[in-house]
Amino acid sequence: MPNLIKLGKSLLLVALFVASFIAVAQLPANPDPGNRLGRLAQADQLWLAGDRQAAEQIYRAVKGAPVSTTPQPPAFSDPSQLSVAGTVLWRLAQQGQQLQLESAELVPLQMLTSEQPGFIPGQLRYAAALQAYEKPEEAIKALQAAVALYPDQAELLQALVSAHAGQEQWLEAALAARQFAMLQPEHPQAASFQQLADQYFGNYQAALRQQITGNTIANLITGILGYVITGSLFGPLTAIDSTALLLQGEGAIGTTLATQAQDRLPLIISSPLVDYIRSVGNKIAQASGRTDLKYEFFLVRDERLNAFALPGGKIFINAGAILKTNSEAELAGLIAHEVSHAALSHGFQLITQGNLLANLTQFLPLGDLATSLVVLNYSRSMEEQADLVGTRLLATAGYAADGLYNLMQALAKERGPRSFLAWLATHPDTNDRLNYINQMIDRDRYNRYAYEGVTLHAQMQTLVTAEFAQKPPKPRGNS
Repeated sequence: MPNLIKLGKSLLLVALFVASFIAVAQLPANPDPGNRLGRLAQADQLWLAGDRQAAEQIYRAVKGAPVSTTPQPPAFSDPSQLSVAGTVLWRLAQQGQQLQLESAELVPLQMLTSEQPGFIPGQLRYAAALQAYEKPEEAIKALQAAVALYPDQAELLQALVSAHAGQEQWLEAALAARQFAMLQPEHPQAASFQQLADQYFGNYQAALRQQITGNTIANLITGILGYVITGSLFGPLTAIDSTALLLQGEGAIGTTLATQAQDRLPLIISSPLVDYIRSVGNKIAQASGRTDLKYEFFLVRDERLNAFALPGGKIFINAGAILKTNSEAELAGLIAHEVSHAALSHGFQLITQGNLLANLTQFLPLGDLATSLVVLNYSRSMEEQADLVGTRLLATAGYAADGLYNLMQALAKERGPRSFLAWLATHPDTNDRLNYINQMIDRDRYNRYAYEGVTLHAQMQTLVTAEFAQKPPKPRGNS
């Protein structure tokens, strides 16, 4: 009897082993990284050969289904599509408008835009009411929030541009108009918004000239004090020099700063790596539509993933960005984000908002410049614009539209040294960014299953590793 029990246990163990073996055999095989890269490389070859359909099939098989997002409520203009509660709020707001009672109009409109943000007439009426009751800044904030939700609604953008112009915020008006033209190039009103952007940027330059001319002496005193206090990080750049640069525009400022940066940073000058960075950068820059900017791309001998943009299209990228990205599309996503800052004149805007010398020191910090690349202190809305426009540029240039998304997702999961995440550390909450980028890709139907560029990127990673194995050259300014 004991032998039968022992035999039964043995048979049971064998049965369990066989069952587990069969179960494991039926599980889908997880491809190793080499196999994944090999399949992506095959898809890249098909893509470059023009067989986009076959390439997309492989991209889809490798990358899988995209992460789902919360559906955005659709935009609509017909009041009959409002919910019962929305209809009541809309009627109360109209009654409050007729009675010219501030709270009777603003309260229901605020509730309406919160509950049913897709009702565009409600968004427009809420902003108009805020302006009518002398709350222009609140009106601008409301419109900015609405435009962020519905960037393809020209009426909202027109209202935002007009609100900025009404406050003589010419640069902000120009940037808002330019953002629409860049995000919606096929829209019937894209050209008119680009014209508005040029017009308001001209107004901004005229106002800046007048402001500088009227405050040259005060600026000179401030500049001398700044030189004494800071030791003039950029050499003897006086307030008179600052005035001349501002009058010449963002291109002149960018060229001056880029020259100073080249003297202080350990750049990789002559290498296939530089050609690679410039090739990727020029594809993105061409898609930006800013033909007035002279884009230049510089490669810094720094192992960390980081990049920053100077005004006028001067973009500096760490060589570590090549090592720590998984494909050319991810690297292009990083570059597209920085190109967008330049194309939207974000750096120029920040510099001209305050004392020039004080703002210039934010580009390159005091101390070890070779390992301390930073970006300007962009606002949250500027970072969001750069993410959205950058994703648009990425897709327009023919890369997989989720390149920037995938890069940020990979970095968010990284648990290594904080310096590895230097680029993310200077930006808003990563989960928020991932969400709105993903929503934009879905909403505008950008192609996730396009060129990844893994083969050449892997070759460049090998060259970067060899570069870091060599003795680093001294920056030009230290020789």
